[in-house]
Amino acid sequence: MNKLPEWGYRIFKPILSPIFKFYYNPKIIGKENIPKSGPVLIVGNHKHIMDQCLTIISTKRVIHYMAKREYFDGKFSKFFKITGCISVNRNGKDEKAKKLALEVLNSEGTIGLFPEGTRNKTKKFLLPFKFGAVSMAKKTNAWIVPFGITGDYKFRSKNLTIRFGKAFKVNNLSLEEANKRLEKKVETLMMENLKNI
Repeated sequence: MNKLPEWGYRIFKPILSPIFKFYYNPKIIGKENIPKSGPVLIVGNHKHIMDQCLTIISTKRVIHYMAKREYFDGKFSKFFKITGCISVNRNGKDEKAKKLALEVLNSEGTIGLFPEGTRNKTKKFLLPFKFGAVSMAKKTNAWIVPFGITGDYKFRSKNLTIRFGKAFKVNNLSLEEANKRLEKKVETLMMENLKNI
């Protein structure tokens, strides 16, 4: 097994989390829905480059995020590597990235990913979900924890919110059924955020 590094994650999280919380003032709802043990996929919508930070500050678990390969070629490449992110080549199926993610889940670890596959810069509420999350959950019997993010990343934001839904398993659902269920849950969580502004 290719053990992903976690030391960078454990060093930087206690330093950067308080800064992030103070600056953006996020509202975190439902973090108790993240299981404290066992394999977990934390999955939701993607609107901003800082979205993964909202999940990271919501749990004590180490989250191995699946991130586009371009991040590993830039000036922050070392940061992504030492914090245990998984490089994903989005041009076709990346079997190496998938294998690493499955190894994390089979070792009772936590994977974070955005099933839209990219940041949603359109006027659509959500982009179509890819099947990676539900496929990996089915293969590893992992919990899926859906989340919905809404609001603005501004200093001392008044509306930045992440809401976690109840964890569920794919079990006997088909991948199509599971993916529709996941997409509906994320959409519902986002709508609940907007209703409570």
